[in-house]
Amino acid sequence: MKTFAYRTATGLADGLEPGAVFLAGGTNLVDLMKLGVATPDVLVDVNKLPMSEVGELPGGGVRIGSSVRNSDLAADQRVRTAYPVLSQALLAGASGQLRNMATTGGNLLQRTRCRYFMDATMPCNKHRPGSGCPARDGDHRNLAILGGSPACVATHPSDMAVALAALDAVVQLDGPTGQRSVPVTELYRLPGDTPDRDTVLEHGELITAVDLPALPFATRSAYRKARDRASYAFAVGSVAAAIDIQDGLVSDVRLAFGAVAPKPWRAFAAEAALRGQPATREHFMAAADVELRDARPLRDNAYKLPLIRNLTVSVLEGLAGEVTR
Repeated sequence: MKTFAYRTATGLADGLEPGAVFLAGGTNLVDLMKLGVATPDVLVDVNKLPMSEVGELPGGGVRIGSSVRNSDLAADQRVRTAYPVLSQALLAGASGQLRNMATTGGNLLQRTRCRYFMDATMPCNKHRPGSGCPARDGDHRNLAILGGSPACVATHPSDMAVALAALDAVVQLDGPTGQRSVPVTELYRLPGDTPDRDTVLEHGELITAVDLPALPFATRSAYRKARDRASYAFAVGSVAAAIDIQDGLVSDVRLAFGAVAPKPWRAFAAEAALRGQPATREHFMAAADVELRDARPLRDNAYKLPLIRNLTVSVLEGLAGEVTR
């Protein structure tokens, strides 16, 4: 591991030094440092900054501090009642030990587990722009079918971020140019020809909180994750959904996919196809197909197309069934 300096943050300005990165739970960053993939000069520990509370927003909704641990957020009664999809995603996302350390902000900023990115000796456009993307012709079974590019087909690994994308969550940022708000769906950059930049954050910017807007029908929401083994594992496909059904018709819906793109994939086209339609299996399947029509699977990951379609139908049918019980 490269030698680095360590400091406890007293304010946001501590992260402006060249080569400095913020450290919270460290469950991803420290691993990348051990592998030689991340090589910061300075770690700025933000755990003592006042960002560890879950509170209510004035107009309804919830504000989640960036340093709130995943285990605490999953157990929060407000989250479990008003946004069950988020609690379920957090519980599906990691082992208990990791949830006790991982933070809200860190979870959003974790990096891909693509094997070529995780190996500092391999070519990878994410850590050495211009070196190529060996995954396209190599091991890409769990990589992107949506949103990728010739330069990168990595997937974003977060379960929590998929639920937040479905809930219209907004990330609060603070940094050298002041405060700004960015929807989770706009926090991440698709790779294009600059895959080394995962997000829109600038150097020295820090996630301070995540806001969940009031969404009454989110009480009827769920997260479903497919993985290669039942114990702790990253998703090979996942779906987060919330649905409002009135008189048998879909009045409103939120839908997001995970493990299929370089970012949590908000299924806007599928949502539009569902609104006003009967809440039936046939319409759920047709809506998923609308979203997946632009998918570009590689040699070994086309299985994700029926997987996501079936997960979507399963989750939405389960939620629709709650209406009739």
